Parts: sequence; C-alpha cells; structure tokens
Amino acid sequence: MPDQQFMQEAIKLAKLAASEGEVPVGAVVVKDGKIVGTGRNRREQDKQALAHAEIEAIAQACRTLGGWRLSGCELYVTLEPCPMCAGAIINSRLDAVHFGATDPKAGSCGTLTNLFELPYNHKPVCTAGLCGEECAALLTDFFRRLRSK
Repeated sequence: MPDQQFMQEAIKLAKLAASEGEVPVGAVVVKDGKIVGTGRNRREQDKQALAHAEIEAIAQACRTLGGWRLSGCELYVTLEPCPMCAGAIINSRLDAVHFGATDPKAGSCGTLTNLFELPYNHKPVCTAGLCGEECAALLTDFFRRLRSK
C-alpha cells in the first residue's frame, strides 16, 4: 500500500526531527509515485517560525519540479497542518493531503477548523488518521521526555 509507505518516510523525518530536539513532524510531497520534496520541523534550530515540515517539503518540491504549482502532487505529513501550512497547501495547489495525528491546538484540516472547506479557489482532498496511532505516539513520547527533563 503506497500511502503507508509514503507516511513511513514522513515518520522517519519526524524521528530525525525529534533526535535534533525538534517537535517530531515530518512531511513528504509525492508525484507519480515518487518523492519530490521532504521536510521536517526545524523551528528551534533555524529559529524560524516558518520552518514547518510541510513548508520545507513544499519548497523542495517546487524546486525539484521547477514551479510553484504542485498539481498532481500529494502531501503526507505526520501531524495535521496548522493554518499557515494549510494555506501553503491551498496556494501550492496540492491535490491531496494525508495526515497522521490530529492537532487539537492548531489543526486546520478538520480538528479546530477546516480551511479546505472555505470558498478558496482550490480545495485539496484530505485524509486524516493515516498511521495515526504511530504518529500520535511520536508526539506523546517526545513531550513526555521533554517534561521529564
């Protein structure tokens, strides 16, 4: 099942982020069955509010494909996108988003709000809960370790 394979790649990136002291979020952009962009959370190390996994993956996919329109592409991300990332998904014209864990604090693809349901000029398909338990466990374990320090 390709969806799970792509999410496993995002999970590897989330684990790498965690090993660097970052909140464990990873993302990959896929076109025609191939990964064309990857990203992981780097807000702490880059000291940059925009350094979300989705933004990195979208930027790399744009560079790889030579343009800002990512029609025909899908995003796999371990955590439900926030408002900034949901906006980037809409603006880059990604066809679909598949996320693992829901985000009760900033989830903008169905948990707090759903930006994809608003009357924007592009509406990506959204699938929630892909490898959801595994993605949620990464976050829970990360924050448990952080609190115990």
